[in-house]
Amino acid sequence: MIGQAPGPVALVLGASRGLGLLCAGELARRGYDVVLASRSLESCEQASDHLAAQGLSREHLHARACDARDGDAVDDLIDEVERTVGPIEVALHVAGIIQVGPWQEWEREQFEDAIDTMLWGPVNLCMPLAHRMAGRGHGRLGVVSSVGGQVSAPHLLPYSTAKFGAFGFSQGLGAELSGTGVTVTSVAPGLMRVGSHLAAEFKGDHAKEYAWFAAGASAPLLAIDADRAARKIVDSLLRGRPFVTFTPLAQVGTRVHGLAPGLTQRLLGVVGRALPDAPSGHTEVLPGHRVEPMLSPRARRVLTRLTTLGSKAASRNLEPGRDQTER
Repeated sequence: MIGQAPGPVALVLGASRGLGLLCAGELARRGYDVVLASRSLESCEQASDHLAAQGLSREHLHARACDARDGDAVDDLIDEVERTVGPIEVALHVAGIIQVGPWQEWEREQFEDAIDTMLWGPVNLCMPLAHRMAGRGHGRLGVVSSVGGQVSAPHLLPYSTAKFGAFGFSQGLGAELSGTGVTVTSVAPGLMRVGSHLAAEFKGDHAKEYAWFAAGASAPLLAIDADRAARKIVDSLLRGRPFVTFTPLAQVGTRVHGLAPGLTQRLLGVVGRALPDAPSGHTEVLPGHRVEPMLSPRARRVLTRLTTLGSKAASRNLEPGRDQTER
């Protein structure tokens, strides 16, 4: 690909690791000049080098630092990219944080962190681009929400609160942009084997919370391979589909919830009672890769076997591990 003329421009916010990195790579394989943006410029440079090592042209991968929570910073990023790289044809918001623990543990600070990143982030990215794209008569916007933005699972309360908002925003904006040539794709994936259990934040009984979440996020029958998920997301985004979800559990769960919300609420209540109890007093927030060494030797051996696929994905997707810092 070296020496090829620049392609159409795609911007991925939250591209330094995990699903965002995979979506950036998928767009690059389809001929886009891709701007990889996250809070850390160094991490985005590393992500670009990582994709180039897979055979993608480094000259068509552009690293930028931008905090999705900061509307002015996102405005500046859009201005700079359109001035120096080209008009943004495709933009995808993937940046997010996963917070796991019982409701008693969460304070306003954690809700603000989730909402600033996963609700204000999409607003900050999509609103200015919607104006520009509508003026040009075409464009593709995408927001990665979650099945947790349609069905609120226990022990994920700040996460689900923000994702519900992001889903409503993207659906509403897409409806209002009808007829302009600009589409908005709402992405509501279920569990994905991306290695997110190592980057997720845990409160409460850290070891027990980490154990159930890590096992579920890596299970072959519950979680989809992250590379496959990225291909589905990019397919839907480029085709202008208004909504995409995947994994049988997510598809069945949202349909049942739509038909019988009271039933799913009661079932989720049963699940919640089976999850770890909250300890007395608040506990600190710890990322998964710091919780894992706290497990007993026996529990760690069992969980290592259960999370083999997820841990391999984490290594491939630059998720933080025991020898990495968070991005």
